[in-house]
Amino acid sequence: MVPATAGRSVRRATAELVKRDAVLAGLVAAHGPCPLAPLDVDGDPEAAYFSVLVRAVTYQQLAGRAASAIHGRLVVALGGTVTVAHVLSAPFDELRAAGLSNAKATTIQGLAAAVAAGTVALGGIAGHDDAEVIRQLTSVRGIGPWTAQMFLLFNLGRLDVWPVGDYGVRKGYARAWNVALPTPAQLDAAGEAWRPFRSIVAWYCWRAAETVV
Repeated sequence: MVPATAGRSVRRATAELVKRDAVLAGLVAAHGPCPLAPLDVDGDPEAAYFSVLVRAVTYQQLAGRAASAIHGRLVVALGGTVTVAHVLSAPFDELRAAGLSNAKATTIQGLAAAVAAGTVALGGIAGHDDAEVIRQLTSVRGIGPWTAQMFLLFNLGRLDVWPVGDYGVRKGYARAWNVALPTPAQLDAAGEAWRPFRSIVAWYCWRAAETVV
C-alpha cells in the first residue's frame, strides 16, 4: 500500500499553495484533493516500474482506445506479464505484430536491455533525485524528458515536477489564470512561485484544461 505519509505530504503542500495563490485556492475548491502518490510497487519496484514504463511508451501519441488495444495484445504476446525477461526473449516481430511501431518496439527492447544491464536501475530508482531519474530514463532511445517527468509525477509521486512542455499544463494555466497561452519558458518562470510543490500545480492545470467553459 502507498504510505499514509505520502497523502499527508500532498495535503500539507496543497494547503501551503492555497495560502500563496487565490487562483489555486479556487482550483482546489473546484476539483478536490490532488491524488498524486507513489505507485504501490508491492515489494518489486523493478517489475512494477518496468511495466508502467512499457505502458507509457505504448501509449505515446495514440488515442486511448487504440493504445489500450495494442497494450493488451502486447501483454498477451509476452505471456500475460510484462517483464524484462519476457521482453528480451520475445522476437522483435512478435512485438511488432502486437501493433507496436518499429520505434516503440525498439524502445521497449532497449529499456529491457538497459534494465538488465543496470544502466537503468529501476529497482533503486526511487532513491535518486529527479535529475538522476530523468538522466537514466532518457538514456534509452525513445524515452524523452516528458515521459520521464510523467514517471516522476505519477509513479514516484515527486512533488516538484514542472512539465512546461506539456500542452495541457500550458492550456490549463492560461485558462485558470486568464492569460495568453504561455511559452514553455514563460511557464517555467511562472512556476518559480510554487516551488517546491509544482507537481500539484501541474495536476490542477490539467484539471483546468479539461474543464468545459
